[in-house]
Amino acid sequence: MINRRDIIKASLIGAPAIGAAGAATAQTGSDIVLGRPCVISTWDFGVAANQAAWAVLSKGGRALDAVEAGARVPEADLKNHFVGRAGYPDRDGHVTLDASIMDEHGGCGAVAGLEHIAHPISVARRVMERTPHVLLVGEGALQFALEQGFPREELLTPESRAAWRDWLKTSDYHPVANGAVGDYGKTLGVPGGKGNHDTIGMLAIDAAGDLSGACTTSGMAWKMRGRVGDSPIIGAGLYVDNEVGAATSTGVGEEVIRNAGSFLVVEFMRQGASPQVACKQAVARILARKPDAKTIQVGFLALGKTGQVGAWSIQKGFTYALCDARKQDALLPGDSFY
Repeated sequence: MINRRDIIKASLIGAPAIGAAGAATAQTGSDIVLGRPCVISTWDFGVAANQAAWAVLSKGGRALDAVEAGARVPEADLKNHFVGRAGYPDRDGHVTLDASIMDEHGGCGAVAGLEHIAHPISVARRVMERTPHVLLVGEGALQFALEQGFPREELLTPESRAAWRDWLKTSDYHPVANGAVGDYGKTLGVPGGKGNHDTIGMLAIDAAGDLSGACTTSGMAWKMRGRVGDSPIIGAGLYVDNEVGAATSTGVGEEVIRNAGSFLVVEFMRQGASPQVACKQAVARILARKPDAKTIQVGFLALGKTGQVGAWSIQKGFTYALCDARKQDALLPGDSFY
């Protein structure tokens, strides 16, 4: 993994300016600035997701189409146990998926507790475009998805089933910050840590300068039946304001929901904070209101209207991927308080 300083330094060589279609990357304060178009996303698996989004953006495509295409990559990845069809189940063995999407016009759609559908991000987009609603949940979300032609599938893979059965032997749910995944996921650690990423959030700017975002997850492994985190909640797991910027989150969704986290990041940006500072301030707000939150993980990722990128988390271990015309596989560690 390259570090933040290296990507800034390398991108500035021979690239002193950023234009509408520029491939340059520059630094503004503590922010990385990407050329337009660009896409960023949470975690290591964001690299492959970004590349799928880039296939849309590089051809002049809309940011909304790009983030949907990108989010579908980890949703379909059978090795990814935190997003989509191979996600770890809840305590009762049910794989339930959550997703949200938001476009440059303020349009938004989401699904929560969706079972038997491999691509919740695409169902969320249909909610946005074909219903008068923002959020559909549970059986209603499944009914809508089937009516829209999405195939019904068994999402609990043999590997995830084995991990769940292994977990049932102890039913241990004590979080360990940035714990690593053991055999069959015995030690997942805290959601949002290295062993339990639980979300991909994507933010993009297209060649026209418009923003969109997407967020999709299978949620916490071994969660209580019916639990919904921040990912499908507009303003918590995702928020887009085409005049200012966009933000997304990862980690323990309950803390993000309590603070309307992604909306908070964008509002800090509206007040003049850079994306990096805005993410830091949002994490600081969580810690100020609940000091013992320092034992868990929450991270924010933000993209400013002109391509500035910022990221901050409670714990070390949060990574994010960046992609523009200059480089499509950059991966950086986020800054953190601990």
